[in-house]
Amino acid sequence: MTSTSVDAEWQPSELELSRRALRRRATTRSVLIAFGSSIALLAVLIVVVVNTPGWAIVSQTFFDPQVALQSIGPIFQGLLVNLLVLVIAVVCVAILGTLLATMRSLRGPVFFPLRALAAAYTDFFRGIPLLIVLYLVGFGIPALGIFPRMPPMFWGTIALVLTYSAYVAEVLRAGMEAVHPSQRIAARSLGLTHGQTLRIVVIPQGVRKVVPALMNDFVSMQKDVGLISVLGAVDAVRAAQLMVAETYNFTPYVVAGLMFIVLSWPMIRLTDVVTARLNKREQAGGVV
Repeated sequence: MTSTSVDAEWQPSELELSRRALRRRATTRSVLIAFGSSIALLAVLIVVVVNTPGWAIVSQTFFDPQVALQSIGPIFQGLLVNLLVLVIAVVCVAILGTLLATMRSLRGPVFFPLRALAAAYTDFFRGIPLLIVLYLVGFGIPALGIFPRMPPMFWGTIALVLTYSAYVAEVLRAGMEAVHPSQRIAARSLGLTHGQTLRIVVIPQGVRKVVPALMNDFVSMQKDVGLISVLGAVDAVRAAQLMVAETYNFTPYVVAGLMFIVLSWPMIRLTDVVTARLNKREQAGGVV
Protein backbone atom coordinates (compact mmCIF):
# COMPACT_ATOMS: atom_id res chain seq x y z
CA MET A 1 0.00 0.00 0.00
CA THR A 2 1.44 3.37 -1.02
CA SER A 3 1.65 6.44 1.21
CA THR A 4 -0.89 8.23 -1.01
CA SER A 5 -3.59 5.62 -0.37
CA VAL A 6 -2.84 5.69 3.37
CA ASP A 7 -3.27 9.49 3.47
CA ALA A 8 -6.51 9.25 1.48
CA GLU A 9 -7.96 6.70 3.92
CA TRP A 10 -6.93 8.57 7.08
CA GLN A 11 -9.78 9.67 9.32
CA PRO A 12 -9.60 11.53 12.64
CA SER A 13 -10.06 9.38 15.70
CA GLU A 14 -13.03 9.53 18.03
CA LEU A 15 -10.88 11.34 20.57
CA GLU A 16 -9.90 14.01 18.02
CA LEU A 17 -13.51 14.44 16.94
CA SER A 18 -14.61 14.89 20.56
CA ARG A 19 -11.88 17.47 21.08
CA ARG A 20 -13.03 19.42 18.02
CA ALA A 21 -16.63 19.33 19.18
CA LEU A 22 -15.57 20.49 22.64
CA ARG A 23 -13.65 23.43 21.15
CA ARG A 24 -16.66 24.40 18.99
CA ARG A 25 -18.97 24.31 22.01
CA ALA A 26 -16.52 26.37 24.06
CA THR A 27 -16.21 28.95 21.27
CA THR A 28 -19.98 29.18 20.86
CA ARG A 29 -20.47 29.54 24.61
CA SER A 30 -17.84 32.30 24.79
CA VAL A 31 -19.45 34.22 21.92
CA LEU A 32 -22.90 33.97 23.49
CA ILE A 33 -21.61 35.08 26.91
CA ALA A 34 -19.75 38.03 25.38
CA PHE A 35 -22.81 39.06 23.37
CA GLY A 36 -25.12 38.76 26.35
CA SER A 37 -22.83 40.70 28.70
CA SER A 38 -22.44 43.45 26.07
CA ILE A 39 -26.20 43.76 25.65
CA ALA A 40 -26.68 43.85 29.41
CA LEU A 41 -24.05 46.57 29.86
CA LEU A 42 -25.56 48.62 27.02
CA ALA A 43 -29.02 48.30 28.53
CA VAL A 44 -27.75 49.47 31.92
CA LEU A 45 -26.01 52.47 30.36
CA ILE A 46 -29.14 53.42 28.41
CA VAL A 47 -31.31 53.17 31.51
CA VAL A 48 -28.88 55.29 33.56
CA VAL A 49 -28.50 57.98 30.88
CA VAL A 50 -32.21 58.18 30.03
CA ASN A 51 -33.13 58.61 33.69
CA THR A 52 -30.73 61.47 34.34
CA PRO A 53 -32.40 64.83 35.15
CA GLY A 54 -31.16 66.62 32.05
CA TRP A 55 -31.72 63.88 29.47
CA ALA A 56 -34.81 65.56 27.97
CA ILE A 57 -32.87 68.74 27.19
CA VAL A 58 -29.79 66.85 25.99
CA SER A 59 -31.82 64.64 23.66
CA GLN A 60 -33.45 67.70 22.08
CA THR A 61 -30.17 69.59 21.81
CA PHE A 62 -27.85 66.85 20.53
CA PHE A 63 -30.12 64.16 19.04
CA ASP A 64 -32.84 65.95 17.11
CA PRO A 65 -33.77 63.69 14.14
CA GLN A 66 -35.15 66.54 12.04
CA VAL A 67 -32.03 68.66 12.42
CA ALA A 68 -29.88 65.60 11.71
CA LEU A 69 -31.65 64.97 8.41
CA GLN A 70 -31.27 68.62 7.42
CA SER A 71 -27.55 68.64 8.17
CA ILE A 72 -26.54 65.39 6.45
CA GLY A 73 -26.25 66.94 2.97
CA PRO A 74 -24.13 70.01 3.82
CA ILE A 75 -21.90 68.07 6.19
CA PHE A 76 -21.34 65.33 3.61
CA GLN A 77 -20.32 67.96 1.05
CA GLY A 78 -17.83 69.27 3.59
CA LEU A 79 -16.59 65.74 4.24
CA LEU A 80 -15.64 65.49 0.57
CA VAL A 81 -13.31 68.45 1.14
CA ASN A 82 -11.75 66.57 4.07
CA LEU A 83 -11.28 63.51 1.86
CA LEU A 84 -9.56 65.56 -0.86
CA VAL A 85 -7.21 67.16 1.65
CA LEU A 86 -6.55 63.76 3.23
CA VAL A 87 -5.60 62.07 -0.04
CA ILE A 88 -3.21 64.86 -1.05
CA ALA A 89 -1.71 65.05 2.44
CA VAL A 90 -1.11 61.29 2.64
CA VAL A 91 0.85 61.26 -0.63
CA CYS A 92 2.93 64.30 0.34
CA VAL A 93 3.57 63.01 3.87
CA ALA A 94 4.76 59.65 2.50
CA ILE A 95 7.24 61.37 0.17
CA LEU A 96 8.52 64.00 2.63
CA GLY A 97 8.61 61.57 5.56
CA THR A 98 10.68 59.07 3.57
CA LEU A 99 13.06 61.84 2.50
CA LEU A 100 13.53 63.01 6.09
CA ALA A 101 14.09 59.47 7.37
CA THR A 102 16.67 58.90 4.63
CA MET A 103 18.46 62.14 5.50
CA ARG A 104 18.68 61.12 9.15
CA SER A 105 20.12 57.73 8.19
CA LEU A 106 22.96 59.13 6.07
CA ARG A 107 26.42 58.06 7.23
CA GLY A 108 29.63 60.07 7.32
CA PRO A 109 30.56 63.52 8.66
CA VAL A 110 30.00 65.17 5.29
CA PHE A 111 26.25 64.57 5.67
CA PHE A 112 26.09 66.09 9.17
CA PRO A 113 24.30 69.28 7.98
CA LEU A 114 21.55 67.20 6.36
CA ARG A 115 21.19 65.00 9.45
CA ALA A 116 21.06 68.06 11.71
CA LEU A 117 18.49 69.75 9.48
CA ALA A 118 16.26 66.66 9.43
CA ALA A 119 16.61 66.24 13.21
CA ALA A 120 15.74 69.90 13.84
CA TYR A 121 12.73 69.62 11.55
CA THR A 122 11.33 66.53 13.24
CA ASP A 123 11.98 67.89 16.74
CA PHE A 124 10.25 71.17 15.94
CA PHE A 125 7.11 69.83 14.29
CA ARG A 126 6.71 66.97 16.75
CA GLY A 127 6.87 69.46 19.61
CA ILE A 128 4.46 72.11 18.33
CA PRO A 129 0.69 71.43 18.34
CA LEU A 130 -0.95 71.01 14.96
CA LEU A 131 -3.46 73.75 15.74
CA ILE A 132 -0.66 76.30 16.18
CA VAL A 133 0.96 75.12 12.93
CA LEU A 134 -2.36 75.69 11.18
CA TYR A 135 -2.52 79.25 12.50
CA LEU A 136 1.11 80.01 11.63
CA VAL A 137 0.86 78.57 8.13
CA GLY A 138 -2.70 79.61 7.32
CA PHE A 139 -2.44 83.20 8.53
CA GLY A 140 1.30 83.90 8.73
CA ILE A 141 2.53 82.82 5.31
CA PRO A 142 -0.25 84.57 3.33
CA ALA A 143 0.49 87.76 5.30
CA LEU A 144 3.99 87.83 3.81
CA GLY A 145 2.47 88.73 0.45
CA ILE A 146 4.96 86.66 -1.56
CA PHE A 147 2.44 84.01 -2.64
CA PRO A 148 -0.76 84.44 -4.66
CA ARG A 149 -4.06 84.15 -2.84
CA MET A 150 -4.74 80.47 -2.11
CA PRO A 151 -7.83 78.78 -0.63
CA PRO A 152 -7.77 77.83 3.09
CA MET A 153 -7.74 74.12 2.29
CA PHE A 154 -4.39 74.60 0.53
CA TRP A 155 -2.73 76.05 3.62
CA GLY A 156 -4.44 73.45 5.79
CA THR A 157 -2.94 70.70 3.65
CA ILE A 158 0.51 72.29 3.96
CA ALA A 159 0.20 72.39 7.76
CA LEU A 160 -0.87 68.74 7.90
CA VAL A 161 2.02 67.69 5.68
CA LEU A 162 4.56 69.64 7.74
CA THR A 163 3.36 68.12 11.02
CA TYR A 164 2.70 64.52 10.07
CA SER A 165 5.81 64.15 7.92
CA ALA A 166 7.82 64.61 11.13
CA TYR A 167 5.93 61.78 12.86
CA VAL A 168 6.13 59.49 9.85
CA ALA A 169 9.85 60.23 9.40
CA GLU A 170 10.60 59.12 12.95
CA VAL A 171 8.54 55.95 12.54
CA LEU A 172 10.32 55.12 9.28
CA ARG A 173 13.72 55.88 10.81
CA ALA A 174 12.97 53.50 13.69
CA GLY A 175 12.05 50.79 11.19
CA MET A 176 15.18 51.39 9.12
CA GLU A 177 17.41 51.25 12.18
CA ALA A 178 15.72 47.97 13.21
CA VAL A 179 17.09 46.33 10.05
CA HIS A 180 20.13 44.27 11.03
CA PRO A 181 23.46 45.83 10.00
CA SER A 182 24.40 42.61 8.23
CA GLN A 183 21.78 43.48 5.61
CA ARG A 184 23.60 46.69 4.77
CA ILE A 185 26.97 44.97 4.78
CA ALA A 186 25.73 42.20 2.50
CA ALA A 187 24.22 44.72 0.09
CA ARG A 188 27.42 46.78 -0.06
CA SER A 189 29.49 43.65 -0.57
CA LEU A 190 27.40 42.92 -3.66
CA GLY A 191 28.43 46.26 -5.12
CA LEU A 192 25.34 48.31 -4.27
CA THR A 193 25.84 51.97 -3.49
CA HIS A 194 24.56 53.54 -0.27
CA GLY A 195 21.50 54.91 -2.08
CA GLN A 196 20.76 51.57 -3.72
CA THR A 197 21.14 49.80 -0.38
CA LEU A 198 18.60 52.11 1.19
CA ARG A 199 16.15 51.87 -1.71
CA ILE A 200 16.37 48.12 -2.37
CA VAL A 201 17.27 46.56 0.98
CA VAL A 202 16.80 48.83 4.01
CA ILE A 203 13.65 50.86 3.31
CA PRO A 204 11.44 47.91 2.18
CA GLN A 205 12.39 45.88 5.26
CA GLY A 206 12.05 48.89 7.56
CA VAL A 207 8.58 49.74 6.25
CA ARG A 208 7.36 46.18 6.89
CA LYS A 209 8.49 46.43 10.50
CA VAL A 210 6.51 49.62 11.19
CA VAL A 211 3.38 49.11 9.09
CA PRO A 212 1.03 49.15 12.14
CA ALA A 213 2.55 52.39 13.46
CA LEU A 214 2.30 54.03 10.03
CA MET A 215 -1.34 52.99 9.71
CA ASN A 216 -2.09 54.44 13.15
CA ASP A 217 -0.57 57.75 12.04
CA PHE A 218 -2.85 57.63 9.02
CA VAL A 219 -5.88 57.09 11.28
CA SER A 220 -4.83 60.10 13.37
CA MET A 221 -4.51 62.19 10.22
CA GLN A 222 -8.05 61.22 9.23
CA LYS A 223 -9.30 62.86 12.40
CA ASP A 224 -7.00 65.88 12.44
CA VAL A 225 -7.92 66.81 8.88
CA GLY A 226 -11.07 68.29 10.43
CA LEU A 227 -8.94 71.01 12.06
CA ILE A 228 -8.57 72.84 8.74
CA SER A 229 -11.93 74.41 9.59
CA VAL A 230 -10.10 76.91 11.83
CA LEU A 231 -8.73 78.51 8.66
CA GLY A 232 -12.20 79.01 7.19
CA ALA A 233 -12.32 75.98 4.92
CA VAL A 234 -15.90 74.74 4.60
CA ASP A 235 -15.26 71.12 5.51
CA ALA A 236 -17.45 68.79 7.57
CA VAL A 237 -16.66 70.53 10.87
CA ARG A 238 -17.21 74.01 9.46
CA ALA A 239 -20.45 72.91 7.78
CA ALA A 240 -21.61 71.56 11.15
CA GLN A 241 -20.76 74.89 12.78
CA LEU A 242 -22.82 76.76 10.18
CA MET A 243 -25.77 74.42 10.74
CA VAL A 244 -25.50 74.88 14.51
CA ALA A 245 -25.55 78.67 14.05
CA GLU A 246 -28.62 78.33 11.83
CA THR A 247 -30.65 75.87 13.93
CA TYR A 248 -29.39 76.70 17.45
CA ASN A 249 -28.97 72.96 17.93
CA PHE A 250 -25.83 70.86 18.44
CA THR A 251 -27.06 67.81 16.51
CA PRO A 252 -24.93 68.67 13.42
CA TYR A 253 -21.81 68.14 15.54
CA VAL A 254 -23.00 64.63 16.33
CA VAL A 255 -23.66 63.99 12.64
CA ALA A 256 -20.18 65.23 11.73
CA GLY A 257 -18.64 63.03 14.41
CA LEU A 258 -20.48 59.97 13.13
CA MET A 259 -19.29 60.68 9.59
CA PHE A 260 -15.69 60.87 10.76
CA ILE A 261 -16.15 57.58 12.60
CA VAL A 262 -17.49 55.97 9.44
CA LEU A 263 -14.51 57.39 7.55
CA SER A 264 -11.96 56.11 10.05
CA TRP A 265 -13.51 52.75 10.95
CA PRO A 266 -12.34 50.76 7.87
CA MET A 267 -8.73 51.87 8.38
CA ILE A 268 -8.91 51.12 12.12
CA ARG A 269 -10.15 47.59 11.43
CA LEU A 270 -7.57 47.14 8.67
CA THR A 271 -4.85 48.23 11.10
CA ASP A 272 -5.97 45.61 13.62
CA VAL A 273 -6.04 42.89 10.94
CA VAL A 274 -2.59 43.78 9.60
CA THR A 275 -1.13 43.96 13.12
CA ALA A 276 -2.58 40.57 14.05
CA ARG A 277 -1.30 39.04 10.81
CA LEU A 278 2.20 40.40 11.35
CA ASN A 279 2.26 39.17 14.95
CA LYS A 280 1.07 35.74 13.85
CA ARG A 281 3.75 35.60 11.16
CA GLU A 282 6.49 36.55 13.64
CA GLN A 283 5.29 33.97 16.17
CA ALA A 284 5.08 31.30 13.48
CA GLY A 285 8.60 32.14 12.38
CA GLY A 286 9.89 31.64 15.91
CA VAL A 287 8.39 28.17 16.37
CA VAL A 288 10.97 25.37 16.16
